[in-house]
Parts: sequence; structure tokens; C-alpha cells
Amino acid sequence: MGRAYQNRKESIAKTANAKSKVYSKYGREIYVVAKSGGADPDGNLSLRGLIERAKKDQVPAHVVEKALEKAKGGAGEDFSPARYEGFGPGNCMVIVDCLTDNPNRTIGDVRQCFNRVKAKLGTSGTVSHMFDHCAILAFEGDDEDAVLEALMTADVDVTDIENEDGRITVFAPHTEYFKAKQALTEAFEGIDFEVDAIQFVPQTTTPVSGDDVAQLEKFLDMLNDVDDVQSVYHNAEF
Repeated sequence: MGRAYQNRKESIAKTANAKSKVYSKYGREIYVVAKSGGADPDGNLSLRGLIERAKKDQVPAHVVEKALEKAKGGAGEDFSPARYEGFGPGNCMVIVDCLTDNPNRTIGDVRQCFNRVKAKLGTSGTVSHMFDHCAILAFEGDDEDAVLEALMTADVDVTDIENEDGRITVFAPHTEYFKAKQALTEAFEGIDFEVDAIQFVPQTTTPVSGDDVAQLEKFLDMLNDVDDVQSVYHNAEF
């Protein structure tokens, strides 16, 4: 059984309206990263990785370009990260990552989602200590030893490596993301990452069943509909 993590590509919506929300989230994140670290992907590793993920998730080029041009202009919204934690339906643990230009509005919107399903919004640190903040890189392959050797040679602090069904998944501390990705790219020519992300991975899972399943799905949909919400992580096991 592999570790429970969420592949962002799986959450890409099928309807035009939902896709536009995904594009908007990417556009906002690209703008923030470019504004803080520079709009040149060659000199901003965070931006380069984000643009690569956006391309894989089929975000149109004009969305990326518009965000970069906006960042180059210097003016515009001043977004800051905000993280909210709590317990969702079935008592599962939930982390909500946001980018906001109005924290009062954002926490109000997030709290409303919790309240509507009788969930409990906690304080900072309520559940995050039960998650690992991981860099996750997954790609086709079966030579686990060669992957480990490449990472160790590059002095990457590897947390775990899984080899399942012809796919290797590397877990490392989020601070090792760029080093791990560079080591794998240099060691394996033409490598194509199916998963390329930094996520919160739960240390344990909480079984959710019965009416709580529908409530949890409703809850996650409501959170993802909030404009300021970028990512939602949970430890629910359906």
C-alpha cells in the first residue's frame, strides 16, 4: 500500500467553469512566486517548477504569460500565504492553504465551509504536526537502487522511495525538492515526472464512511470553490 498523497492532476476539473478556477489558482500562484523571486524562470527555481507543473496540468500558455507580465509590472495585488487547520466530516484532519489579499475575508469564507458541514476549524498547529511536508517526485521505472544511488550521490536527504506497478515515487523533505529533482533529471535522461509537487502527506489516515463521505465531498468542493484557496490536504480514507 502506497503512502496517501493527492496527485494534483487527478483533481483537474472537467467542466469549463471548474477548469477556469484551476487556471486562476495557478495564475495567482505564479504571480506571487514571480513577484517575490523574479519573473525569470532560469533564476527562480520555484517559478520554474511551478510553470512546469502548470504545463503538465494543461494550463494555457496565455494564463502563465499574463501572470508573469503582471509580476514584472511591479504593481498589483499583494497576496500573502495563509494556512488554516481543523477537523472535517468523520473527524478527518484537514489543512487548507490559501493566498489572500484580505485575510479577514478568507478566514470568513473558510470558516463558513467548516460551519456548513458542522466541522471544526482549529488554530495554527492543530493538525499540521500529523502531516509531513514532503517533496514528491513520481516517474516510470523499476530500478529503485539506481534512483537511491543517484539521490545519495547528490547528497539528497531521502525520506522514502516506493516502487509499485512500474512507477517509482520519491519522498523527501520539502526543502530538498530542487536538489532531488535536479539529481534525478541529471541521472536519468528524458525523465518525465508524473507527479512533481510539494504536499502535506498524512502520517496516519482516518476511515470515513456512511453519511460522512457525502459530507466530506461537499466540504472539499466548497473549499475548492473559494477563490483564495490554493490547495486542500486531508487524511480521510474513503
